[in-house]
Amino acid sequence: MQRPLPGDFARRRMTDSRLILLSFRAVLRVCLMLIPVVLAGGSGTRLWPLSRAEMPKQFVAFPGREHTLFQETLLRLGERASATVVVCNEQHRFLAAEQLRRAGVAGTRILLEPAMRNTAPAAALAALEAMETDAGALLLVLPSDHAISRPERLLAAVAEAETFARKGYLMAFGIVPDAPATGYGYMAAGEVLARSSARKLDRFVEKPDSATAEAYLASGDYLWNSGMFLFGAATYLTELKRHAPEIYEVCRQAHDGIERGADFSRYPDDAFADCRDLSIDHAVMEHTDGGAVIPLDAGWSDLGAWDAVWNDAERDNKGNSVSGDVIGRDLSGSHIQAGSRLIAALGLRDLLVIDTADALLVADRARAQEVGDIVRELQQRARAEAERHSLVNRPWGSYQSLAAGPGFQVKHLIVNPGAALSLQSHARRAEHWTVVRGRSVVTCDDREFTLGVNESTVIPLGSKHRLRNDGNEPVEIIEVQLGDYLGEDDIVRYEDRYDRVKD
Repeated sequence: MQRPLPGDFARRRMTDSRLILLSFRAVLRVCLMLIPVVLAGGSGTRLWPLSRAEMPKQFVAFPGREHTLFQETLLRLGERASATVVVCNEQHRFLAAEQLRRAGVAGTRILLEPAMRNTAPAAALAALEAMETDAGALLLVLPSDHAISRPERLLAAVAEAETFARKGYLMAFGIVPDAPATGYGYMAAGEVLARSSARKLDRFVEKPDSATAEAYLASGDYLWNSGMFLFGAATYLTELKRHAPEIYEVCRQAHDGIERGADFSRYPDDAFADCRDLSIDHAVMEHTDGGAVIPLDAGWSDLGAWDAVWNDAERDNKGNSVSGDVIGRDLSGSHIQAGSRLIAALGLRDLLVIDTADALLVADRARAQEVGDIVRELQQRARAEAERHSLVNRPWGSYQSLAAGPGFQVKHLIVNPGAALSLQSHARRAEHWTVVRGRSVVTCDDREFTLGVNESTVIPLGSKHRLRNDGNEPVEIIEVQLGDYLGEDDIVRYEDRYDRVKD
């Protein structure tokens, strides 16, 4: 039997019959003046090894999902997606643009933060950008790394929240809890506003211990903090200036120095470097007198750790979630995700087994929150596995490291149709290229020539060189690097169609 929702939220839960009347199109017409702001700057360290610094969880394709979480966030907005402002880190700009293209979402504005500084500055940059064209704009702030199985309920809640946001409230969306979770922050809800499901926001509380979480659940007055908000751009900036003036001033100066391009808008590094790292909750919502919250029961999960992924996934009658090439016997309560090889599992109980091409995680499911500690240790040891996968995406295609040893490295390069690497040189390595698929145009110093399948060339140390694919199919190349240093930072770029040349 399904556990009833606690307290007042159970009585106020929207019925399915009402939801049927609020179709996607009807709700979107109500929210026509909203500007969605998708925050795509998270790192997702607790989902290592699938999530890495260069490929965080919002851009990862999880097994069983047709789209990435970033794409799902945009697609659930329907017609509003094309008006979205995306805020992401500079190093993820091509990931975001390519995933927007693959999802068929056009017309978005992408704002590039020079450094990750949490959600309060990101929302401020989006608010300043929105007010350039609409002083009365409302912002619907959405993290890009959440799963929502019933998006129609989110859209219905947005429609209700808009009414209060236009009256000057800063609206939060609180998840109706169904368990005494200790991995989420909570919001205490106060008096009901004007015969609606909205309630005054009394206070935020940090992640509780088990006993406190049980008390919160029993009271019926606490909601999980979803990190989703709806407020007027001007209202938010006014409150930010009042409660966190240093963040407001840094963001204002950064916006004054914005560099607008055809695809991305950038902020000066020096203007943003000293910005405080603070969330919307801590910077504004905990201090404002105008906070309110809408209870939301929409099948929400932040997929913040592997136990949440297991809980969100389809499981067998013994509680196992299994994907990829797996042979299992006598398993229960486990999440097993095969990547580059066969996994044979026997007699596992409540374990996490996550395999990728270059790393394997085996952990007690109850300790999923501690995976981030492993990532921090990898970072302290300067291990590449904390930052990137062996398969690395680039705006021109991808490369994968196949083998490496003292003085050598072998890579598999894929250059997309119509794409080209930068014109570049290396100070400490030479390269040998062999084409295994397609035809590539090669530049090496003052020569330009074509290589076909089973043809090769040598790029001497220090030579200016480039690969280009003028064809209609991908070009695949085996690259052998030879030298005393083979790091990716041994690149000097002279020309680049992706705007990566440093002044």
